[in-house]
Amino acid sequence: MSLDAWIATAKKSGASDLHLEPGLPPAIRVRGALRTAGEPLPAGQLLASAQEIIGTAQWPLFQERKSFDCSRTIQGVRCRINILQTSRGIGFAVRLLSTFQATLESLNLHPDLIRLIAPSNGLVLISGRTGSGKSSTLAALIQEINLTENRHIVTIESPIEYSFQPRHAYIRQREVGRDTPSFEQALLDALREDPDVLMVGEMREPETMRLTLNAAETGHLVLATVHASTCAEALQRIVSAFPSDAQSPVCAQLADCLVGVVAQRLIYRADLGIRLPELELLTSHTAVKAHIRSRDFFKIMPVMETGAEKGMWTFARYRTWMERKNQWHVPDPNAAFTDGDPVAPLPAILSAPVAGHAKSAPAAAKSSVPKPAAPATGPRPIEIEPVEGGLEALLKKLE
Repeated sequence: MSLDAWIATAKKSGASDLHLEPGLPPAIRVRGALRTAGEPLPAGQLLASAQEIIGTAQWPLFQERKSFDCSRTIQGVRCRINILQTSRGIGFAVRLLSTFQATLESLNLHPDLIRLIAPSNGLVLISGRTGSGKSSTLAALIQEINLTENRHIVTIESPIEYSFQPRHAYIRQREVGRDTPSFEQALLDALREDPDVLMVGEMREPETMRLTLNAAETGHLVLATVHASTCAEALQRIVSAFPSDAQSPVCAQLADCLVGVVAQRLIYRADLGIRLPELELLTSHTAVKAHIRSRDFFKIMPVMETGAEKGMWTFARYRTWMERKNQWHVPDPNAAFTDGDPVAPLPAILSAPVAGHAKSAPAAAKSSVPKPAAPATGPRPIEIEPVEGGLEALLKKLE
């Protein structure tokens, strides 16, 4: 079977991941559990698939680095693909992404998360373990901005997972390794590109974290992911990535710019046949800022437990909300990947000045009333509504 056929099989099985390795049977991960399927794969077949995906131009780079990241739409599925050299030959690790455009509603997330993207500047962190749906939640927040606000969004990803169709927002997506050499260079570039919103797909290196904090401090709303199981751990991980003598300034910077932190994990619901996100949410206020500055991260959890009125959620409180909720979005497993309906909104965006990041009127965006088309050439005619009395009444007033 070809790579296309195995991805199609994984899709039908409801798998989130597909692993291909020479001499071993393919493995798929369904609802978090890994299982094998089929016969051992020949090395030559996987080598040919790798050469086809990587291409002649990028093949020398793969031979040098022994790995290659990319994203493709295969068999109607958007896939994040890692091709790697192993002791047996060339293998594949494929993540099958959602077949629909991510939004808070379609991902079954609480609508409170919309508050995270309301500010014009600051830092929003999405945390969780590998495979917890961080990228999808990040994409959903970007899509919520895209659907309602006239903001300039720049995303920096490795690789690009969700491709956005501009609606109200002006969106640029850059892939590390293809469009920019590194996260660090892309962040430096972004500060000269007039963005309102920056999305940093991954924060691993201290320099990436430093530049991300700087961007959040200088008037940009920055959304980023970090590997951590809880909100407090996410903040502590950022601080601990720096040398001890630099941690106090980083804590002060983090406290000043933080908007909120989401820690997420996925749980399987047998009655729905899908995995749902379960999360905790930390919002920034005076007590949280004080604990971050003093590096008392262990004191953040008690603040979250008593912070329901301030928009905070613990895992336990969120689980109670999930138990009461009775309407869920269940995606169609046979649906092909779509980036959304084809639209051409940019002329409408550019025709009017954008004032900050004010919300666009939903009624206007959804209106189906046809508007009269402007003439193809020549000046647009000026129409004057008739008024009572007409010209004669106006002349009598002037006498």
